[in-house]
Amino acid sequence: MELNDIQAAYFIGAGGIGMSAVARYFLGRGAVVAGYDRTPSLLTAQLEKEGMLIHFDDNPDEIPFACKDPDHCVVVYTPAVPESHKELSWFRDNGFCVEKRAQTLGRLTQHHKALCVAGTHGKTTTSTICANIMHESRYGCNAFLGGIAKNFDSNFLFSKESPYVVIEADEYDRSFHWLRPFISVITSTDADHLDIYGTKAAYLDSFRHYTTLIRPGGALIIRRGIDLRPAVQGGVRIFDYGREAGDFHAENIEISENGIRFDFISPLENVPHIELEQPIAINIDNSVAAMAMAQLSGCSAEELRYGVRSYRGVARRFDIKVKNDRHVLISDYAHHPKEIVQSAKSIRQMFPGRKISVAFQPHLYSRTRDFSREFAAALSLFDEVLLCEIYPAREEPIKGVTSGLIFDKIAPEVEKTMVQSADIQAIAEGRDFDVLVVLGAGDLDKYVPRLAQIIEKKG
Repeated sequence: MELNDIQAAYFIGAGGIGMSAVARYFLGRGAVVAGYDRTPSLLTAQLEKEGMLIHFDDNPDEIPFACKDPDHCVVVYTPAVPESHKELSWFRDNGFCVEKRAQTLGRLTQHHKALCVAGTHGKTTTSTICANIMHESRYGCNAFLGGIAKNFDSNFLFSKESPYVVIEADEYDRSFHWLRPFISVITSTDADHLDIYGTKAAYLDSFRHYTTLIRPGGALIIRRGIDLRPAVQGGVRIFDYGREAGDFHAENIEISENGIRFDFISPLENVPHIELEQPIAINIDNSVAAMAMAQLSGCSAEELRYGVRSYRGVARRFDIKVKNDRHVLISDYAHHPKEIVQSAKSIRQMFPGRKISVAFQPHLYSRTRDFSREFAAALSLFDEVLLCEIYPAREEPIKGVTSGLIFDKIAPEVEKTMVQSADIQAIAEGRDFDVLVVLGAGDLDKYVPRLAQIIEKKG
């Protein structure tokens, strides 16, 4: 089915952060958009306000009439939906085009110049900075992001006129193999999702295959020093980038409590006096990569400066909720050991000499099993660890795999306590945390608004 033939779109698992962005794209195109999700949420409520029809009962009779024409309705589902799902089976039995979200994004990359960000870490921040630059430039863009950008209060940007689309290229389930990037950044290739790939070598092979999908005439911008040998098609330019070395890099870096300043060094045109509001060192790397994509797409020096200067961050990405003379509360999505290390280093740099406590909720049984030692080493960089139960997400429990695998390996000099996530508010009531970081990709973040209230009252 061609993109222009789609008059309706139906989403099974409509309330996911990634799925909702695709739903918003079809709403913007004027299609009838409907779908199913297991439970109501703030996101499903917002989608309903925007015009999407959503129900919460797995019942084919609930499917709107406009979504029952297989010649004009595309059905998008999330891999978390079981094969036994009644509505999914009904669409398949009746000849509909049924595809994963990644396939739908792949369809869009064939009709736009896709600026894609792949990598184990940094995808959301890098793609959001790039989207902000492009959105504020003369080009504009569509964007599908993995988090809520504070600039837009959304994970999505829509433009009928722009030829560009910014996409977070997810390696889970080899989803990024559906994409056809015009320009791609690869930020990192630290092993992850070994429940899918099995080995680090298979994980790297998946990234190598991804590099073959970049369209001739486009470009690959790869993080300097990462463990990957790309295999691009003829006509694809290859650049590297880094914080202080690479084809694209930063010089004259100044970090203060109020932000970061640096000069952007590029083989196309150097751009001095870049200003970034978030004083987080890893965002130098993310900004350099984002600017490289935008500059290769035609953005001017002033458009780069303004796009970075006006960037306000992403919810749950080093998101400072409380900051005063006595207390700090930060929410961060970091859920891989390397990400936790970066988070810990950034916090130490911002708040030297202060006691830093972390409440961490491991995400996935398989990731806990595969990286328990690495998690423990990363958490040992904090002064105190409050370790919660595992957030299962899409997985069933694995025998013998609990948070205890991490807890037992944390360095003995670190204060550590096993806690239930539901108790974190009560703990905050009875404690006087100096710097508290709520860390992980599970649902622990839902307690952050109340934690902020508790901590602010303490002065």
